[in-house]
Amino acid sequence: MRVLVPGLLPTTLSAALMGVVSLPVVAADMNVKVEIPRLNVAEYHRPYVAVWLERPDQSVAATLAVWYDVKKKDKEGEKWLKDLRQWWRRAGRDVQMPVDGVSGATRPAGEQQLTFSGDKGALAQLPPGDYVLMVEAAREVGGREVVKVPLQWPPKAGQSAKGKGESELGAITLDFKP
Repeated sequence: MRVLVPGLLPTTLSAALMGVVSLPVVAADMNVKVEIPRLNVAEYHRPYVAVWLERPDQSVAATLAVWYDVKKKDKEGEKWLKDLRQWWRRAGRDVQMPVDGVSGATRPAGEQQLTFSGDKGALAQLPPGDYVLMVEAAREVGGREVVKVPLQWPPKAGQSAKGKGESELGAITLDFKP
């Protein structure tokens, strides 16, 4: 069915409607808090940590952060990234480190804050759907742990989700800011 509007050519109306249909989805900023517990052990090393988003089929949608020993000479710190087993098998072995805006130094015990802009970087390209925020930690002379936090993208305003580790990770909190 063809609709003619006085004063508008059919192509002008089509272009105007396409502009309405292709409006961008306004995405929220994603704030992630990762708690690294203070462990009372004889030999403590800061953990290597990977933070990424997975699709329901367990494929990696985006690697958000990787903390490792970036200062070791001859890139020796990269050799131990494979101890982050799930991240390594799904995405890490295909990544050339360091990655600007993703990789960084290990973090001390305490609550660590990460903020990702919904209109930049990996989140800007993320299609709507169900995802899982994955946080994996591995520590020399220590253990390994993965915490999963399900989420919906794009989020509804004020959405938050939580997960909790048992040994190498503490509370994982995910908040969206419109």
